[in-house]
Amino acid sequence: MKHIAFILLAWLSYQAGQDTYVCKNAKISIFSKAPLEDIDAASNKGTSVFNAATNEIAFSVPMRSLQFQKSLMQEHFNENYMESDKYPNASFKGQIQEKFDYSKNGIYVVNVKGVLDVHGVKQNRTIPGKITINNGVVSITAGFDVQCKDHKIEIPKLVFEKIAETIHVQVAATYTALNT
Repeated sequence: MKHIAFILLAWLSYQAGQDTYVCKNAKISIFSKAPLEDIDAASNKGTSVFNAATNEIAFSVPMRSLQFQKSLMQEHFNENYMESDKYPNASFKGQIQEKFDYSKNGIYVVNVKGVLDVHGVKQNRTIPGKITINNGVVSITAGFDVQCKDHKIEIPKLVFEKIAETIHVQVAATYTALNT
């Protein structure tokens, strides 16, 4: 995870210095409703870098950091579905499409266009989100759905009723300015 965080930091901090913000404890949660059992997990080990000068943003979360209430579900998630040893991280790298003044307090509805990489499959996505600016503190939240089939996550017919084909992802990050 430290390697991915370093790459994210280097990528964005190289580009803009004082307009770069980092989050080392982004909260990522996943949820899916299925007929027999809901899947619900969360992590606070996501990393993110945000460049206010260029509107570029990047997120990464170690798959094994997602914690489930049932240890067997967590084991199956990592070994059978996400193949977390082979694909240890999920990531997103993109650019906020709307322009606004980051020095002004407010809540801004945005769309982020970029590439979502889950299970080794990269997909172009536009993800809706919200940026809150409060006295210089930047927070970003987003919610979006991921189709398992779009990322070649196979669900065996035997457990099809236990696992939904769509996973809802929630992201929340509060940033601090990167001192250069």
